[in-house]
Amino acid sequence: MQRPLAGLTARNALTEVTAGVTLLAIAIPLNIGYAQIAGLPATAGLYALIVPTVLYALVVSSRQLVASPDAAAAALVASSVGGLAVAGSADYATLALAQAVLSGLMFVLLAVFRLGFLADFLSKPILVGFVGGLALDIMVSQIAKMLGVKIDSGAEFPEKTVALIGGLPTLNGWSLLIAAGSVAVLLIGKAFLRAVPWALVVLILTTVLVLLAGLDDRGVDVLGAVPAGPPALTWPVLDWGTWLALVPSAIALTLVTTAEGLLVSRSYAEKHGYPFRANRDLLAFGVANVAAGAQGSFAVGSSTSRTAAMDQAGSRTQLPAVVLAVGTLLLLLFGTALLEDIPSPAIGAIVGVAIIPLLGVREFIDLWRKDRFEFLIGAVCFLVTLLIGSIPGILVAFVLALINLAKRAASPAIDVLEASGDPAESLLEDAPSGATTAPGIIVVRLAAPLFFANGTVFTSAVKEAIRAAGDGAVQHLVVDMEAVTDVDVTGAESFAALKRWLADRSISLSFSRVRANTWRRLSELDLLDGEPLHATNRAAIAALTASAPEPAPDER
Repeated sequence: MQRPLAGLTARNALTEVTAGVTLLAIAIPLNIGYAQIAGLPATAGLYALIVPTVLYALVVSSRQLVASPDAAAAALVASSVGGLAVAGSADYATLALAQAVLSGLMFVLLAVFRLGFLADFLSKPILVGFVGGLALDIMVSQIAKMLGVKIDSGAEFPEKTVALIGGLPTLNGWSLLIAAGSVAVLLIGKAFLRAVPWALVVLILTTVLVLLAGLDDRGVDVLGAVPAGPPALTWPVLDWGTWLALVPSAIALTLVTTAEGLLVSRSYAEKHGYPFRANRDLLAFGVANVAAGAQGSFAVGSSTSRTAAMDQAGSRTQLPAVVLAVGTLLLLLFGTALLEDIPSPAIGAIVGVAIIPLLGVREFIDLWRKDRFEFLIGAVCFLVTLLIGSIPGILVAFVLALINLAKRAASPAIDVLEASGDPAESLLEDAPSGATTAPGIIVVRLAAPLFFANGTVFTSAVKEAIRAAGDGAVQHLVVDMEAVTDVDVTGAESFAALKRWLADRSISLSFSRVRANTWRRLSELDLLDGEPLHATNRAAIAALTASAPEPAPDER
């Protein structure tokens, strides 16, 4: 059993505490901004940094992954809960709490039943498209905030874009000046001195500017009063119908966080050589989200940017998360007055700069260069998420994942083995000239399970190979079954049709290197009836198949 705060020693304690102070400086302004994106008060973002953060740090196996509300989670909350209640209302807040609880329970179920593999359906193109669509939607709201233009942040992307363009004549010059200066400080500062918490610097400088120049009286929006005090224990009370209405969005939150969180957690564990336990990490997300819903916050995800910042600061434990929780609690107890005059354009600039990497521009360029079909998958997911909504976006993501899987499964490697044992050209590309392994014998290898997506492809390839060898040249067909791990009913029907086609041409059928479970499956599907393992020239066939190269790992 891993002890809490694994990796913490007397030697690295000071480094970890220093990293925690850095994390505090980064997280406070970002979480205030993310709470506003979600349509919730600033305290909702700050509360997430206390109890949920501590519980996560004590349970998780990862020594570095930072758990917190992030831009994608905030946008999902706004787009899903916004359709059920008015942002800023008590009902809206209750729905956001309930959504976090549901997501937490789903994480727990994933951990208990070891179902984290479901997140593997969210491939890189899908994640890039989905998160990119959310990020661009957020960006429009932040640009409006930076310009001092009033728009409905809970509206869909097209409506917000139209409202932003229509409101440009009403932009506030001071807001634009604050935003432009904030963006310049953030970008230039990060380019030259990445260790400095520039978001905190921006908040301090712009708040001082607002106070000295009285800019709140000149049309610049400020954060306003933030209630003091620690988070209080609560519980969302809703009817069953409303709970059910939140399930799809909770599933989306859970899957996106699972896919991104486990990927980042595994990468850092491998980088620094400490254990990675996926189910333990899922349980930690579950505990954190239930805690968030029970004390006035919203869904907690994984923060890639803050995790990277902690790695650069030399942190290798979860102690910075505890420092963050203590610092946030002290701020809520004694320092909320410091937050009242933070200008909204500065918050918009901080969030806007933070989500630029989430737009996925580099990733889309990389996908275009490497695989146009996967680029198309990402682009479709991006557009659906952006123009229709996050829930349709996640549904389309799963459909696209299945289409991508079926496309690849329907094009398995099918080889004809020549007398030397070397595979001929793939039968799925240019038509082969035909190859017989010994007089009258041809060996064909399918490097995939035989199922509905490739059954017809396989039988067509076998027929084509036999025809290419010439009329009457083939009397015996041997199917190398080493890489065939399963056969489904549809695949069996295609194979049965192939058997009849072979019988009509007096070509015998034999199998080579059949796995025990596959042999049982062939028997269950009546594919062995009347087909004893009677391969003619058995010694020659055994020698040929034994010398044949192993299927490539991605073909198994």
